[in-house]
Amino acid sequence: MTETVDLQGSVIGAGLLLAVGFLVYGTVVSGTIVGIDAAAAATWVLALTFIALAGVHASVGQYDFALGHGGAAAGWLFVLLGSSGFQTVLGLVLLVLSGSYIAIRTLRARSDGTDGDGADGGGTDGDGTDEDDTETDGKRDSVSDDIE
Repeated sequence: MTETVDLQGSVIGAGLLLAVGFLVYGTVVSGTIVGIDAAAAATWVLALTFIALAGVHASVGQYDFALGHGGAAAGWLFVLLGSSGFQTVLGLVLLVLSGSYIAIRTLRARSDGTDGDGADGGGTDGDGTDEDDTETDGKRDSVSDDIE
């Protein structure tokens, strides 16, 4: 998960800032952005953000997270494009289920230590040793080993 943490945060941050910017513009300046309702434009940005996150996770082989974010994107698309109450409700259900799945997978990945930082979450090799440390025979010798 470490490979995508920086990029994931950037994608989420950019998408959220753009969506909020659209809402602020729609509230303060004009209700529409190039003829599209500002709230609808902000929602489209959120859907595109989830599509981008699914692509980021799929590109590094994290297909469980790609599936979760793809499901959330599909949920947003059902909400945006739904022509009936059923389709909108289906979209909302997809959003709730996908969000729950992402939250559960994230918690499990962090508690299992599978986020790429070793099994103990520190700068070790998973067994409590630091293999590149030659002065203490592989044992962790300082707190600075945790920050890598």
